[in-house]
Amino acid sequence: MPERPELTDPFEIGGVQISNRVLLAPLASIGNWFVRLQARRFGAGLAVSEMVSSYGLHYGNEKTMTELMRIHPDEHPVSIQLFGNSPEAMKSGAEIAARSGADLIDINMGCPVPKVRKTGAGAELLADPELALEVARAAAEGSGLPVTVKIRSGLMPGDRSGYDLAVRLVEEAGVQGIGFHPRVAKQGHKGQPDYAMARELSEAIDVPMIISGGLSSAEAARVAYEESNADAVMIARGALGYPWVFSELTGQRFEPPEPAEIMDELLWVMECAEEHMGADRAGRYLRKFYPWYLERLDVPKLTKNELCQTAGLDRAREIVREIRDGEPVATGSRRLSFAGSVEKDARARSL
Repeated sequence: MPERPELTDPFEIGGVQISNRVLLAPLASIGNWFVRLQARRFGAGLAVSEMVSSYGLHYGNEKTMTELMRIHPDEHPVSIQLFGNSPEAMKSGAEIAARSGADLIDINMGCPVPKVRKTGAGAELLADPELALEVARAAAEGSGLPVTVKIRSGLMPGDRSGYDLAVRLVEEAGVQGIGFHPRVAKQGHKGQPDYAMARELSEAIDVPMIISGGLSSAEAARVAYEESNADAVMIARGALGYPWVFSELTGQRFEPPEPAEIMDELLWVMECAEEHMGADRAGRYLRKFYPWYLERLDVPKLTKNELCQTAGLDRAREIVREIRDGEPVATGSRRLSFAGSVEKDARARSL
């Protein structure tokens, strides 16, 4: 048997060179330019965008055209993921994504969320393989770029429709890579991924098979890579608040980050978010980010609660710096002390 490539080895998708085999998966409503750039800074060979509506691009929706199509010069190569069930809109959307600077087009055929599926997009395309093939062909025709598809193994337990469609997408639609999540849509993110089926798929297609699903840590990613015989791994939830997972998988780092490093990285994210969407929107948007960065730290509950509930970016920065430096921060006549929060938590537990 030929020796398996290391995760640090380069590979290519449709002629696009990827520096290693560790990728950032598409993260709905999260994977904007600075989240992708962060993954690349920490060692990811490729980052895929959040889901972008092909209809939004086709009809010129302002937010879709500006915010979601923003690509930073330092994040290439970059893949833009589109969703939708209209070949016409997919062709138009893929053309716009290519003009915006995408190096690859990815099509979402795996999202299990009901509001996506009820439009006929995401995992619902598994129920109409002929339409799915048309959509993939349209993306390639519109963009002129290599097209990949992220797909589930099926819709319901025991269903292999996603596996079967993946093979047809490669053989009949010229798809250049498959991001395979070996759980059925009904499972969502629960249950053990079927890495045996993924291995079967890797042997059935002659393009890269990128394993996804359940990769919550570097160790889980390494196990999945070996058990599935994948060509690369795609990290999603395991990267939330912990971009160091890419450094661990590419051999750039072996020790976990210090608390101050984590808070400094969160400050970088906050700065980028403010630049991207303005202080008011960023303050609200970032409240879902804070728990991801705090979960590995011993942060007092009172401090954590205030950070996660504040919509003001200036106050949020003060709290993050307080956590980083272990010093109290005064805000007008009010004072939230990191040390004081520890004392209050201790008193509450002793009652």
